[in-house]
Amino acid sequence: MTEYTFNPDKAADLATENDLLFSTGELELADRAALRRVAGLSTELDDVTEVEYRQLRLERVVLVGVWTEGSAQQSEASLAELARLAETAGSEVLDGLVQRRDRPDPATYIGSGKVTELRDVVASTGADTVICDGELSPGQLRQLEERLKVKVIDRTALILDIFAQHARSREGKAQVELAQLQYLMPRLRGWGESLSRQAGGRAGGGNGGVGLRGPGETKLETDRRRIRAKIAKLRREIAGMGTVRQTKRVRRLANEVPSVAIAGYTNAGKSSLLNAITGAGVLVEDALFATLDPTTRRSETPDGLPYTLTDTVGFVRHLPHQLVEAFRSTLEEVGEADLLLHIVDGSDPMPEGQVSAVRQVLGEITEERDTPMPQELLVVNKVDAVGDLAMARLRHLFPGAMFVSARTGQGITELRERIAELLPSPDVMVEALVPYTRGELVARVHREGEVLAERHTEAGTQLSARVHPDLAGALEQFAANGSPA
Repeated sequence: MTEYTFNPDKAADLATENDLLFSTGELELADRAALRRVAGLSTELDDVTEVEYRQLRLERVVLVGVWTEGSAQQSEASLAELARLAETAGSEVLDGLVQRRDRPDPATYIGSGKVTELRDVVASTGADTVICDGELSPGQLRQLEERLKVKVIDRTALILDIFAQHARSREGKAQVELAQLQYLMPRLRGWGESLSRQAGGRAGGGNGGVGLRGPGETKLETDRRRIRAKIAKLRREIAGMGTVRQTKRVRRLANEVPSVAIAGYTNAGKSSLLNAITGAGVLVEDALFATLDPTTRRSETPDGLPYTLTDTVGFVRHLPHQLVEAFRSTLEEVGEADLLLHIVDGSDPMPEGQVSAVRQVLGEITEERDTPMPQELLVVNKVDAVGDLAMARLRHLFPGAMFVSARTGQGITELRERIAELLPSPDVMVEALVPYTRGELVARVHREGEVLAERHTEAGTQLSARVHPDLAGALEQFAANGSPA
């Protein structure tokens, strides 16, 4: 009897050569059977002299993803982004694999048979870590580690690790620690005898002896209790820090200073844009999640009206819900703003995916707070790195957007003018004669309002201006017929 061996790669090649010989179902079957290698993801060093720039030995990782929906291009783009995340965390990407399935396998993520193939790839490349492009359940994590014999982490754990490396402020560190503990809680595991710290009941007579009899508590239960206590403490601390930020925000609102929030995908150039508009000198780095702590800077419109610009943490596709929860107080800056600058990386192959990912997270935050989204101005950055054809596509995708380059300064002047047009302007018209002894009021009108006419007389400064209601109240005693009350 002749034995036939099915070769999925050869089947896929034959299907490409002559599509007429295969039905759609057979092509799909061949596609499902193939664990496809994604080319161009390896970051292994070619020149050994480059090693001197690496302070620590990098983890050698293999990436694996499950393609359940969308096109092959979208699936490979997601894995390419995972490769950048892995590099940012300090890993060396050796290989990347994508498995086509209707949905991830509930036991092993990629399917039992493909785990064996993945184990061979891990062994041949010498990898010590496998990173999955999705969030693994505790059971999937345990099964993969037992069968692959190497460390396995998922996309969520990877992003949490990057956040932990980049957090600088006390609040940022607390928020990341909270997110990590929330992720760790359902994934706690005990190994061997470490499961039993104390033996309860009759078991104590044989194992622990005198002093260890009683209700007992496993080490797993002890760890969970400690984590729950730590989570509660961190939430109280973050709530206290949020109160401080809210106090500062209320002070700005009392002074009627409009606020602009900068939000967008990670590494879209938000901090660079903040520097270009305000000259703030904020850290700018070509890395994912270089900014975790919000930065607020003061700027002015071309007419001299002040407003604040706040740089916020970047977003990413499938942002872990633990991070959204932990950084909620920080992201509230976006919901409280008068104007939202949504920054998009124009050089990204699929910028529309970035836009939808950011809007999804922002929508969740504003929905829970039951507040409307602020007016959004889409800003496409890095246009200096975009060709003519791609630029035409961007203009078609995002009509009404501003196209700028924070690096070269292209379009920044037009962006400042557009921001001035969209910010809420003073709406109370006043005519006042302010005595020279109240010069601070005149200065405040220039700083916070819009001066239409100004004339110096013997009795004081004659002003015609548009101001906010609180300032109009302060000028009321000098208003009416233009003479001091």
